[in-house]
Amino acid sequence: MNKTILVTGADGFIGSHLVENLLKKGYKVNAFVYYNSFNSWGWLEPLSKKKIGNLSVYPGDIRDKNFVDNVVKKSDVIINLAALISIPYSYQSPQSFIDTNVLGTLNILESSLKYKVKKIIQISTSEVYGKVKKVPIDENFSINAHSPYAASKIASDQLALSFYRSFKLPVTIIRPFNTYGPRQSGRAIIPTIILQALINGKISLGSLHPTRDFTYISDTVEALILAISNKNCVGEIINLGSGFEVSIKNLVNMISNNLKKRIIIKSSTERIRPIASEVDRLFASNLKAKKILKWKPKYEGYKGFEKGLVETIRWFKDKKNSRFYKSTSYNV
Repeated sequence: MNKTILVTGADGFIGSHLVENLLKKGYKVNAFVYYNSFNSWGWLEPLSKKKIGNLSVYPGDIRDKNFVDNVVKKSDVIINLAALISIPYSYQSPQSFIDTNVLGTLNILESSLKYKVKKIIQISTSEVYGKVKKVPIDENFSINAHSPYAASKIASDQLALSFYRSFKLPVTIIRPFNTYGPRQSGRAIIPTIILQALINGKISLGSLHPTRDFTYISDTVEALILAISNKNCVGEIINLGSGFEVSIKNLVNMISNNLKKRIIIKSSTERIRPIASEVDRLFASNLKAKKILKWKPKYEGYKGFEKGLVETIRWFKDKKNSRFYKSTSYNV
């Protein structure tokens, strides 16, 4: 626990949960948050009111090489969560995804090499697999970008692996399949269904047939922490999944049953991906994570997903939390 962990994207959904858990376990944490004129720490904001000796917060931009240098040199391990992640937005602004996800990762890698960082954990996405002919998806499946977002993450993953192979930089690629839970962005599928349904029971959605493997936030965070001191995962790509897939249509039914509320679905063309860009099934094989990381999702299978969904719905129903979301407007 004497390592100092740099978490980029610390102000976001996964990042904020990760920072809090690292602090609870006794790690020193350098939290890299996106600079803004409001001096907001995003979902780390509650910590701003507490004096926590093991936490240092650095507002900045991953695209700024000098700033990245200054933070990396103070860190032993880096968990790189900083990224633009909205697939619809990547159709509108692909350049931003290259600048942040690819060039930002390059800054992290070059600084890590310069200051001899002990490990870099690069966070990937299941979207890199694109359309597959069979499931579950293991780490040997080919990568096939179906959106500019996916392409930017493939590039950043491959860049990280190239630094491992070329310079022996200790890199691990962790590839979560659709993490969900409290604090997730309102543009993600589970929060958007819950928040719309809480207002009037009528919701606008895109395609209903795709299936996804949802991993609860605490399981994702646990895997990331296990990877910090695991020497066997260096140079590896490791999927994280719950062992259960559910269609968007069935997901709506599960949320409807929990809320005890009839949900009427309205098809929205602006929420539907271009036909050739849709990814129909994402269902993970988590055998490698179990073998190398000794990780097993606590929210596993149907029952585990149902439990995580109940906890997520409870959080979003609390007005202290839902007030941070603009539920009536669609944001790509």
